[in-house]
Amino acid sequence: MAVAVEKLITSDIVKPARYLGNELLAIHKPWDTAEIRWVLTYPEVYEVGASNLGHIILYNILNSQPRQLCDRAYLPGPDLAAKLRTTKTPLFAVESRRSLTDFDILGFSLSYELGATNILEMLDLAGIPLTWRERQEAEERADKGDEEATSSSSPPSFSYPLIFAGGQTATSNPEPYADFFDFFALGDGEELLPEIGLVLEEGKKARLSRKELLLDLAQIPGVYVPQFYDMASDGSVHPNHPNVPKRIVRRVATPIPAYSIGLVPYIEPVHDRLVIEIRRGCTRGCRFCQPGMLTRPARDVEPADVVEAIDSGMRQTGYNEFSLLSLSCSDYLSLPAVGTEIKNRLKNENISLTLPSQRVDRFDENIANILGGTRQGGLTFAPEAGTQRMRDIVNKGLTNEELLRGVKTAWEQGWDKIKLYFMIGLPGETDADVLGIAETVSWLQRECRGKGRRPLSFNLTISNFTPKPHTPFQWHSVSTAEFERKQALLRQAFRRVKGAKVNFTDVRISAMEDFIGRGDRSLAPVVRRAWELGAGMDSWYDSVEKAFSAWGQAIREAGLDWKYRLVEKGEWNLFGKQDEEVTSPSSSLDAPLPWDHIDTGIDKKWLKEDLQRALEAATVPDCSFEGCSHCGVCGTDFGHNVVISPPSIPEFAGEFVPNTTKTQRLRVWFGKLGGLALVGHLDLMRLFDRSVRRAGLPVSFTGGFHPTPRISIAYALPLGVTSSGEIVDFELTQPVDVETFRQKLSEALPLDIPIYQVEQLDLKASSANQLLEAAEYLITVACQQEATPIQWESWIDAIKAQDEILWEHTTKSGKTQLVNLRDRLFELELFELPKRPEHQEESTVILRYVGSCRHDGVLLRPEQILSMLEQVAGTDFHLLQIHRNRLILGV
Repeated sequence: MAVAVEKLITSDIVKPARYLGNELLAIHKPWDTAEIRWVLTYPEVYEVGASNLGHIILYNILNSQPRQLCDRAYLPGPDLAAKLRTTKTPLFAVESRRSLTDFDILGFSLSYELGATNILEMLDLAGIPLTWRERQEAEERADKGDEEATSSSSPPSFSYPLIFAGGQTATSNPEPYADFFDFFALGDGEELLPEIGLVLEEGKKARLSRKELLLDLAQIPGVYVPQFYDMASDGSVHPNHPNVPKRIVRRVATPIPAYSIGLVPYIEPVHDRLVIEIRRGCTRGCRFCQPGMLTRPARDVEPADVVEAIDSGMRQTGYNEFSLLSLSCSDYLSLPAVGTEIKNRLKNENISLTLPSQRVDRFDENIANILGGTRQGGLTFAPEAGTQRMRDIVNKGLTNEELLRGVKTAWEQGWDKIKLYFMIGLPGETDADVLGIAETVSWLQRECRGKGRRPLSFNLTISNFTPKPHTPFQWHSVSTAEFERKQALLRQAFRRVKGAKVNFTDVRISAMEDFIGRGDRSLAPVVRRAWELGAGMDSWYDSVEKAFSAWGQAIREAGLDWKYRLVEKGEWNLFGKQDEEVTSPSSSLDAPLPWDHIDTGIDKKWLKEDLQRALEAATVPDCSFEGCSHCGVCGTDFGHNVVISPPSIPEFAGEFVPNTTKTQRLRVWFGKLGGLALVGHLDLMRLFDRSVRRAGLPVSFTGGFHPTPRISIAYALPLGVTSSGEIVDFELTQPVDVETFRQKLSEALPLDIPIYQVEQLDLKASSANQLLEAAEYLITVACQQEATPIQWESWIDAIKAQDEILWEHTTKSGKTQLVNLRDRLFELELFELPKRPEHQEESTVILRYVGSCRHDGVLLRPEQILSMLEQVAGTDFHLLQIHRNRLILGV
């Protein structure tokens, strides 16, 4: 079913461009020729989902498959969600604008323990039953009712798509969510999802039932179908069908950077840059780190492939920033060479590089060079613990000397502020270790002082350790009271430390993450009830109290509050109390765990052994660069570490120097039509910047610390208003033929931003904003009463006849003043005769008016025309549509 999106997505919706599906590099494949139709459904708002690298990669890969189509859907904002429910409109995919129930398969990203409530919200908005049992029962009832009317040769029609989840949380422990999904895709999806698509296509041709199709899918390595497994009384999971594997293996794929290029949103996403993966997996062996354990072995990407992807991607997207992604970017030995090569290639284009949190022990001048420049980005290190003893216990592999060397190098290279990540509640931690965080920060500040330099400041995030499945610390817990006590210790200690901003994670969120993340299938009713009570992920940000209350009530109603209290009290502390002698783990380590049937490649026996090494504060070397740690991953199923020797580092060509030369000035008249009317002014500015980059046009830059391209749009168009008369000025560093400029810019812009005219100006000519005097509008107006053309003309004449029509204006300071609107109205006429649209009681007309539009704020807005009409007609009017015909410049 196609959804009438244009009636839903209006300018009163917050950031309506979220839902248009018309981004640059979006892929629109024909619906009718696709055999299998996917939707990648990201259970977060658009700004988060559209910038997620995994989402982009899988979207590109699935759309590259023959006979398959992949669309996208995101968690709608509260305003649109309410509108969907009020109008009884199902949630839709953004490109095809079809209901999610029209598709064959929906794939959700589950990368956070508490994120499943958002998934349930999306399923409910789509009109899809929440559990696999409810979906199966609904289809069985439908099939039974249709048996007589349907030919036996017809394929079974699925009432609902197959629902699956992938992502880190889905791979580590899918059990708390098993009731909601038909299957899980474990591990890397680049090869796994196309295999699933082929099985679905064959299953459709063979007219398989839903259960038969799922049994076929269960034969694919990496596919876990919960309905073919049962939970035992001890929480462990075992097959209930003879033709499914006892353990489901995690899939491993080689990163392909070319698939990272895609989806350039018109609104600003969370990560507004090109992101290219340089290394997948991490073998550092930090004992708290689930991503490091779940992504082994480590696999480097060929440096030449990275460079080519960035070079091509920057030119295709028009971004002015790129990021290199890895769990530990500094362990990619080719990082300095790759970063320097790209900085040299794009030296004249004001391009900056950002990196996620990186190893402080590998930070040196080479990395500082590629991160520096006119827009020097932030710098983040993660020491994790404040003392050497604790860093050894967690196997961080970082000494105090290495920490100081890295931080001091950053300070010497110009960074005055650095972000640091620490954790509290780690196994074996004492109060001295906790206070060591504040002492370490003070020590670093003392060591980084110099004349003529600001004191080094730190932005600290101190999170609460949450034990994760498939890690050596998966058996450990810390009580909520201990977390609160340790946070209080640090707050007191940091009162004496200047230049340190400290942020703490809410203890209740950590406890809930632990409770759900290490839970079993009995938690599904808790997740569902929490969603019913309003505990979406956004509620944690809006109101922690409300979200925590919802989860707490859901736990009590499920009769599991006793189990949550165990988490709050720290049900298993491997190191005992602070003053007790450290002991070895008990036999409880041999008890089955709800995730034991997930084969991540790491031997559970090795996890126990590594836990014992943690008890002894013994470290394990990084097996990518030193000897094998015998974790069990390397082999046929998962492959081996791939470490590529770095190429030589090219000579650094220097930082970007903005070219402020102005040799040509061009004025462009353009339109803003269709869906692009829902793109705001700042987003439009960013769109022009990227279009100019893609077109390769030599735009001049401003000087100063933050150089920006000399592109100036004459007057901001309100959101939702279309136009065929906008003006933008460009200043160029070298002359370009006017027609060539028009053609190149037109090719780089979306179709809904047409170029009408380009004119060359004198370099000293005033800007369009300075010359702006008036604007011409066409406005569609509805009158509540029946009105004839004569009446409309009489109202217009009455307005023209008056010398004064007052309107009360409230200033930003709250003062009110009377404004004579008649002085600002130059022309007003009936442009189109009254008509009454079908199913609409009000009659409508189109009025044309020319009114004041000056850069000093003397304006006549369309809604003020309605105010004038209401004063002369004595009835109510409604503004239905606004179109700006042209901007009028003075001489």
